[in-house]
Order: sequence, then structure tokens, then C-alpha cells
Amino acid sequence: MLLVTVCLTLPASLLAQTVSAAAGSAAGIQPQVDAFRTSLGPLNTNTVGSFGSGRREIDWDGVPNTFASPNGLPGNFFNVTSPRGVLFSTPGSGFALSANAGVAPILFSDIDATYAQTFSAFSAQRIFTAIGSNIVDVRFFVPRTTTAALTLGFGAIFSDVDLAETTSLQFFDGSNASLGTFFAPTGIFSFLGVSFGSSSVGRVRITSGNIALGSGASDQNGVARDVVAMDDFIYAEPTVVPEPGTYGMLGTGLFALALLKRGRRRKRA
Repeated sequence: MLLVTVCLTLPASLLAQTVSAAAGSAAGIQPQVDAFRTSLGPLNTNTVGSFGSGRREIDWDGVPNTFASPNGLPGNFFNVTSPRGVLFSTPGSGFALSANAGVAPILFSDIDATYAQTFSAFSAQRIFTAIGSNIVDVRFFVPRTTTAALTLGFGAIFSDVDLAETTSLQFFDGSNASLGTFFAPTGIFSFLGVSFGSSSVGRVRITSGNIALGSGASDQNGVARDVVAMDDFIYAEPTVVPEPGTYGMLGTGLFALALLKRGRRRKRA
């Protein structure tokens, strides 16, 4: 008996990619941000399980003060506490959200006093950063489960990108193979979003500037040093996509069915 295995996993070079980017004032980048949102579909509520389509967003501003500066933010907050299907990790020591006015120093000026003049919030009032690193890895799950999921697109808004080709999004598929690295433009606010033709992304590595936020770490004229914070994340609904082996079994079954039908036709003839 002849068995045929069908594998629908495409190489990164064959995946359709649509890149959205804009830089400038908050009002200046808003049309591109809204267009990216529209391309991903309607905003879903923050509930358990996958809707299968649409999008999710993180704007940080609804997070309780107990998880903002001077306190840390757990990496699983947006999968467990507020189920949006993402898990954060970093080579650094953790994550931080800036405080709301009247609670603690705003815009990470508790980390360095210059940051209140360096950074701005796209959606008031909080912004986000890793601690001890400028790298954040975002992995996707079916919200409030440990089931790995894929998304078809992800975008982020950055605050104070000064140097070209330092702030980037690198996309990886479910097998951890790179789907490409894309750079954010320079500006007071910078938006970068990339979508693919299907749910292909299992992880996104965000590189913010070329130096981690920290005491004494600041932009300097004449020095190739750029500190960058993050604001809103926008991404397509995390969904479970069958493994290539599942497609192979489906292909085998369809082929066997075709052979059976052909045999029946021959008997009739």
C-alpha cells in the first residue's frame, strides 16, 4: 500500500509578510496603528480560551498599582491573572511597569531621574520594560492554559527610538526557526507591526534600543547609546494549529479515500 505524507509547513521565505511602520507624535502614528488593528480583526475580551480569530491588546494601564513601580510585574500576568495568551521572559531579572501619577515617580524616573524627560506614554499612563536587559521574549498560549499557540501578527509601540536598526522585532515559528527580523523607525513614538498570511508565529523577541534601562543609563549625544521603553502590544488571537504530523495523517487518509473511490469506479466499468 502506498502512503503519502503531506506537510504544510512552509519555509520562512515563502510566508507572506506585511510590515506596518510609522514614527512621530502619538497622533502621527495613530492611523498606522489603527490600520494594523483592523487588519487583525475585532478586539476580543480578556477571557479564557481562544476565539480563533480577531485580536488581543495590552495597553498596561489597567494593571493594578501593586504590579507597577516600585513593584515588579510577573511574566505570566497576561496569561494567568489577565488571560490574553502571552508569557514574557527575559535574560534580565524581571519586568517593570511605570507608576501612575500620585503613586510613585512616573515614566521610570524612579530608575533614573532623566527618564521622565526621555520617555512618553502613547496610552496614558504606563510604559513597560525589562529589568537588567533590553530583550523581552513573548510566547503565545491559549489564554490561561499551558497549551502553546501561534499568532499571525504582532505589533508594538516604542518610546524614544533614537538610533536606526537597534530596536527590532524578531519572529520565530512553532519550531523556533526565525521568520525574520524587522526594525522600528526612529521617532518620539515608533510603531512596528508584522503580520503573516497564516498563524505562524510562536515567539517574538523584542529588542528595545541597545542598552537596558538602569541608573545612569541614558541617551548621550555623540555616543551610540539608545534607551527605549515599550507601550502598547497588539497581536492576533493566539490559536492552536495542528502539528505537521496531523496534516500528514489527514493527507494519508484523503489519498486512501481517493484510491478506494477509483477502485469502485473501475468495478462499475
